Amino acid sequence: MVKIIFIGTVASSLFGFRAGLIKLLVAKGYIVYAFATDFDSETRYKVEALGAVPVSYSLNRGGLNPLADIISTYQLAKKINRISPDLVFSYFSKPVIFGTLAARFAKVPKVIGMLEGLGYTFTDQPEGLTKKTKLVKSIQILLYKIALPQLDKLIFLNLDDPKDLVDQYAIDVRKVEVLGGIGLNFEEYPYQPLTNIQQPINFLFIGRLLKEKGIHDFLAAAKIVKDKYPETQFTVLGAIDPHNLGALKQSELDELISSNIIDYPGHVNNVKDWIASSHVFVLPSYREGVPRSTQEAMAIGRPIITTDVPGCRETVVNGVNGFLVARWNPEAFAEKMIYFIEHPEQIEKMGYESYKIAQDKFDAEKVNQRLMNILDL
Repeated sequence: MVKIIFIGTVASSLFGFRAGLIKLLVAKGYIVYAFATDFDSETRYKVEALGAVPVSYSLNRGGLNPLADIISTYQLAKKINRISPDLVFSYFSKPVIFGTLAARFAKVPKVIGMLEGLGYTFTDQPEGLTKKTKLVKSIQILLYKIALPQLDKLIFLNLDDPKDLVDQYAIDVRKVEVLGGIGLNFEEYPYQPLTNIQQPINFLFIGRLLKEKGIHDFLAAAKIVKDKYPETQFTVLGAIDPHNLGALKQSELDELISSNIIDYPGHVNNVKDWIASSHVFVLPSYREGVPRSTQEAMAIGRPIITTDVPGCRETVVNGVNGFLVARWNPEAFAEKMIYFIEHPEQIEKMGYESYKIAQDKFDAEKVNQRLMNILDL
């Protein structure tokens, strides 16, 4: 029996983003071990329900502590060695680095990694990167130069990331593959077209309320639009991260809610219902892998306004299913929002084009089959 180890970080990523692939592998007779750092009884049950074997391991997720990382890598290698897998497949930055090294220490015959985005250290900021971010980035690049040559294959989601990492820093990687998005189960996100669209138009933002996700640009654009079309609605779904310097402050959020600039329902479990009740999805992010929230909005059939940056540009054919806008430019976002207010017939038309693109590029069945081929399974 062929044994495969998945190494991620949090358990929720396994049943949230890897469920289809795990079930496909199990159905084909593979034994799948799912490694995560935060299993509890509930998440173990969810992973077991997919047919996988949950395995806990330690990873110093925050910061860079060389001693802690060495100890964690050694302990992880011992766990991998006991299983003696045929393939280790890691995803996210730290698992790709330390999971790859641990797998090689354990003499695993095939090791493949997937970077679903390059993260905040590779995300340009309007005021430039801080000294601390530059330091973290330099250490991260050094670790990539040590770990990535040990991979048999390295998978990215978009075409920009390998250029900005592998090519830019001359990292020796045996083979690079571009997957193009992790995909969606379209039964969970059915197409829900809009007809007979009435004012006011509702623009939706989904994401952590961080500067690099474009929340400040979304809110600035909303204020511009409200000056001209005060009835327009703006809905924000996402949480504040008080530990992040670029996070929206609670006081700012409270002021926006009280002044009726945005509707903020707080934490919701039915995101797809909120997408279905909106007209246009907006993501002014500074950089992504390929954003999941945008894929969900496209599958449901909503036009997209997003930034012309890595990852985001994979989701829009400009002028067909929405618009690509220059980053850090609230005025440009406001202009495209106003276009949809003044041309509401384009919402249904471009939303249908989004749905067609999602069907072609982001169908989980197609994506998982592509991933199976890349994994040589």
